[in-house]
Amino acid sequence: MGLFDFAANIGKKVFGIGDADAAEQIKANIEANNPGVSDLSVSLDDEICTLEGSCASVEAKEKTILMAGNMKGVGSVNGDGLSAPEPAPEEAQPEVEYYVIESGDTLWGIAAKFLGNGAKYPEIFEANKEVIEDPDKIFVGQKIRIPK
Repeated sequence: MGLFDFAANIGKKVFGIGDADAAEQIKANIEANNPGVSDLSVSLDDEICTLEGSCASVEAKEKTILMAGNMKGVGSVNGDGLSAPEPAPEEAQPEVEYYVIESGDTLWGIAAKFLGNGAKYPEIFEANKEVIEDPDKIFVGQKIRIPK
C-alpha cells in the first residue's frame, strides 16, 4: 500500500507537538476503535507514522491507515508493515475510492456525488465509522473511504 499522505495540521487531536509518547497515543486511539488489527506497533518520526501489525482483512488495513492519518500531527502513514490476508478468488474485494473532505462538504453531498443518492450517506458513514465519530461532524482535509 505504500505511503499515504494526509494533512498534518488537521484531524483528531490525540497528542501534542513534541509529545514523547505520541506513537503510544496513536496506538491507543486505533485500538480503542479497533478496525480489525492485532499486534499493532506504531512509530512516529517527523509527522511520518509507521504501522506494523496483523489485519483481519484488506478493509481493516485501510481503516487502520486512515485512522492514523486522520490524526492531527500525522502528515503521512507508511502501512507496508501491516499484513492482511489475500481475499479468496471467489471473494470479490469491494472497490474503494478515497476522498479528501473539502469546505462545504456533507456526507449527504458526498453520497450524492459518488453513490448517486444523498440518502445513501449512511453507507459512507458505516465504511468510515472508525474515522468519523458523528456523521454531522466531518472536517476539511479528512480522508475517507468511499465504497463502490
